[in-house]
Amino acid sequence: MGSATTEALAAARQALGRAGSSVGLKTAEELFAVGHVLGDSAQLRALLGDPSSDASAKDALVRRVFGGSVSEQTLALVSSLVGQRWSRQDDLLAGIEEIGIRAIASSAPAGVSLDAELFSVGNAVAGNAELELALRSKLATPEAKAALVEKILAGRASEQTVALVRQVVIQPRGRSVRVALRKTAAIVASQEGLSIATVTSARPLSDAQLERLQASLSRAYERDLRFNQVVDPSLIGGLRVQVGDDVIDSSVATRLADVRLQLAG
Repeated sequence: MGSATTEALAAARQALGRAGSSVGLKTAEELFAVGHVLGDSAQLRALLGDPSSDASAKDALVRRVFGGSVSEQTLALVSSLVGQRWSRQDDLLAGIEEIGIRAIASSAPAGVSLDAELFSVGNAVAGNAELELALRSKLATPEAKAALVEKILAGRASEQTVALVRQVVIQPRGRSVRVALRKTAAIVASQEGLSIATVTSARPLSDAQLERLQASLSRAYERDLRFNQVVDPSLIGGLRVQVGDDVIDSSVATRLADVRLQLAG
């Protein structure tokens, strides 16, 4: 991520924060819809992502294209986003999506863990090759993919999670479904002031083991972590922990693989 995009995202998050509690699922859906239009129009994306263009001219263009189809609040957020300097035009699309995700995270009802629901959806996709193929198929229309998401998640996930998964499959931006879901869950956790740690082990860890591991990693990373646990018998023993881009691997399978590489050398 370029420095311009980093600064642009920080400014966009501040704009979202200033909008306050009135920002919710409807605003997020409108932001996603704006992103879909930009994703389908290279010309519009180039005009709004051009760092040399005047911010007021971009604001006028946003209002001309989207005025009447989205709320004034959404227009203001989009204008704030396009008024920033982005390292790449595609980063603008990612920025619009991120602010939409954060708006949804802020609207989640008390007691609903969106990142945990997204993690469950990711596991379901990982365990069903036919489902993953259907969700990432380039032959299926966005409407068909959205309908499939709503069908499989009806009664099983919150409306916020349904909206997030729908966005992932409609506008993957070159990512696999699993990668996009993992990135979305990380943004949701970040909006709540948390980071996600995915712990993979050969057998389920006890509550006491998870508690000790969580305390140790929270100290090491100096922030609160939310844990997702994956059981993978192929590890044989030990653990693999991923926090963001960091991977800590002490599994027996990895050590054996290292030994085999050394012997082969």
